[in-house]
Amino acid sequence: MDTRDKRYDQFVVEHEDTLLNWLLAHIKESRTKIKATLSGHGVHVNGKIISKFDYPLAPGMKIAVSKSKKNDTFKNKYVKIVYEDKFLVVLEKNVGILSMAAGHSSLNVKAVLDDYFRRSKQRCTAHVVHRLDRETSGLMIYAKDKQTELKLEEDWHHTVYDRRYVALLSGELMQDEGTIENWLKDNSAYFTYSSPVDNGGKYAITHFHVLRRAHGYSLVEFKLETGRKNQIRVHAADMGTPVCGDMKYGNGDDPIGRLCLHAYVLCFTHPVTHQRLEFNTAMPSQFLQVVNGHLK
Repeated sequence: MDTRDKRYDQFVVEHEDTLLNWLLAHIKESRTKIKATLSGHGVHVNGKIISKFDYPLAPGMKIAVSKSKKNDTFKNKYVKIVYEDKFLVVLEKNVGILSMAAGHSSLNVKAVLDDYFRRSKQRCTAHVVHRLDRETSGLMIYAKDKQTELKLEEDWHHTVYDRRYVALLSGELMQDEGTIENWLKDNSAYFTYSSPVDNGGKYAITHFHVLRRAHGYSLVEFKLETGRKNQIRVHAADMGTPVCGDMKYGNGDDPIGRLCLHAYVLCFTHPVTHQRLEFNTAMPSQFLQVVNGHLK
């Protein structure tokens, strides 16, 4: 960005700190407004939009803070950008939108990002690195160029060192934690089924940990060791406690009118800068309300 831009207050960092702490100490606004400015992409560090609260600052770094305290460039009810630099975007996807186009005029995240890049005069397009189902919400990475996409894809399971989901399951899962291992393969109707022996499909490993169980439901954290199609949904069904709202692998239990699966932790090593980036989002409040007996 142009450092002469009068829409921003300009600063130079003098001491090591984290971004939120620095802003609280130097900006005469409430904590709530400062956090809103950060999440609204109103803060630049060395010319890059940064929204991560614990982003590390070093002496000499240049900070620009939007005077309007909001980002007017990107607003979308399906997509929230949580981090952006010149190489990639990390976002939180809502339910009801595809990761990329599938069929004529389908609503998808790639198209939303490409439109944002055009309007913000960025000479790039969104490159899909991994996908979430239309009805799964949560954190995703999109590359801004083919080179970054390839770097992420070629060593994905080492680059992404922590990827966790939270799910609301139908039924009270008695085992506190464990691991599911089997082979997953699609049949001719694109239904993914599992096998305890090699059926020519792909080997899948899912670790699970029960966060809470009550009122006929379980709130469970899943950590993927492999990333197969419909892996969590099939493995949850294998345990006899399918994901709530799963019309394909579930039992018809749909307490909140959506697939109750959310990607809430995403940690990876930046493929270009090699910086470790860690993101997490709050689990959907309705998941908690159901397991606490407040929704049925």
